[in-house]
Amino acid sequence: MSRWEALKDLRQSVSAMVGLVLILLIVVVAIMGPWIAPADPLIPSPLIRLQGPSVEHLFGTDSLGRDIFSRVIYGARISLMIGVISVTISLIPGTLLGLLAGYFGKRIDSIIMRCMDMLLAFPAILLAIFITAILEPNLTNTMVAVGIVYIPHYARIVRAGVLSLKEQLFVQAIVHLGGSHGRILFKHILPNCLPPIIVYATLGMGTAVLQAAALGFLGLGAQPPSPEWGAMLSEGRQYIQLAPHVAAFPGAAILILVLGFNLFGDGLRDVLDPSLRSQ
Repeated sequence: MSRWEALKDLRQSVSAMVGLVLILLIVVVAIMGPWIAPADPLIPSPLIRLQGPSVEHLFGTDSLGRDIFSRVIYGARISLMIGVISVTISLIPGTLLGLLAGYFGKRIDSIIMRCMDMLLAFPAILLAIFITAILEPNLTNTMVAVGIVYIPHYARIVRAGVLSLKEQLFVQAIVHLGGSHGRILFKHILPNCLPPIIVYATLGMGTAVLQAAALGFLGLGAQPPSPEWGAMLSEGRQYIQLAPHVAAFPGAAILILVLGFNLFGDGLRDVLDPSLRSQ
């Protein structure tokens, strides 16, 4: 399937287009934040604390009187940054380790994959909590922790692709013609492994946002007064009966962004997976 045919199929996927619209909506909000936010997200106003949604404050105010609409808008930047950086931290070393393990096999494969199995033995959120607690709770370490947790997933995906591709005739021909290992890996094998990597990275963006929000909810992510959605959700739980809007709007923002990535990722998988296309 050519690039244009894949793009055409993607445009015909309802779930992919809905997901893309949701993602673009959050991206536009994040970019336009300084122009559309009606107030400073960090400045408290105790006299108007815990007010409900109104014309002046579309999403109401929090326990310190800060405008929740402004905080949700600025939080979009943080969540998108978390998704991109965390996936990058996972993808690059995970891909390299998968290439090495699948191509060279034997002892190298055994050492790398046993290390990956050790990381996979722990539930993702518990491992992220452990890493963040060791490093120190803050936004940077949250992205590092979430990134490390998902390295084994990329390594296993790439390794499986390499094991299949290195037995193909075109790879064997390049080997017999004296092609270097680097050329074979990065010019011939890696490009053919990209479709599943792209799909998993797209889905992984949503997972990273969700994991970071969970760490923020537990107080291990971005620290106050940063307008991070998970931290805002944690603050709002204290007022869930008195002022449910404090938790409802950041929770809805997390839902929209994660849903967008999941829908778009599912659409990409339907287009790029040959077995699904043939059905």
